Amino acid sequence: MDEIRISNLEVFCHHGVYAEENTLGQKFLVSAILYTDTRKAGRTDCLEDSIHYGEVCHDIKHIMEERNYKLLEAVAETVAERLLVKYKTLEAVRLEIKKPWAPIMLPIDTVSVVIQRSWHRVYFSIGSNMGDKKANLDYAVEQFRQHPAYKEVQVSKYLETEPYGYTEQDWFLNACIGCKTLLTPEEVLEHLHKVEAERHRTREIHWGPRTLDIDILFYDKEIIETDMLCIPHGELSLRAFVLEPLAELIPNFRHPVTGKTVLQMLQEIKEE
Repeated sequence: MDEIRISNLEVFCHHGVYAEENTLGQKFLVSAILYTDTRKAGRTDCLEDSIHYGEVCHDIKHIMEERNYKLLEAVAETVAERLLVKYKTLEAVRLEIKKPWAPIMLPIDTVSVVIQRSWHRVYFSIGSNMGDKKANLDYAVEQFRQHPAYKEVQVSKYLETEPYGYTEQDWFLNACIGCKTLLTPEEVLEHLHKVEAERHRTREIHWGPRTLDIDILFYDKEIIETDMLCIPHGELSLRAFVLEPLAELIPNFRHPVTGKTVLQMLQEIKEE
């Protein structure tokens, strides 16, 4: 990924844990690396095909001046998120915010916080077999489209399928969603549980009926196994009702553990 660099932008603002810092203010120095594809701009010599670093500098200044923060971590997090949401071709940003002469009663040059934040590609399965199934799926899709931490939302066709595991229940309506997100996997999971709860999801029977079920299938090519998360989804290769709509979106995406493409996994199930 190409880089546009901004070094030591000076901003005078009022961040700190002490009342004096919030009242008197001080100078902060901000450096940023903007990760983007500059090839088109390099070929066209057109500013509209790049990211205007002058505008970025003014955005950083405005964000840092509009309210007071206690922690540099909060300043950096806010600036990074706002830039990534605003600039559509910005894939990642590395920020360093320096605080010269921090009031720690010792001789010191600067204290700084450095973070890197980026967009991540994530895929979900969604399903419903209670109430208005289509309305439940439509609601889930809209929550991704309206949330500022998601973008480029793609949705497969809705597919009616037989129940899986526990068969004494109504047929399901299933689909897959692909998008980019600024959230961590844990934050994504928290958001999914919130959306499910808003459609009155309950977990009374394993594989049982539900108004809305949303599962994380892939998060970039990450492999995560914790008490709360298993990514890629552990039963993905066994579920035709997930692989079929997923193959509409990413037929050639390779499972980071098995190396098989989504289309290959679907064909294996059909052959069996």
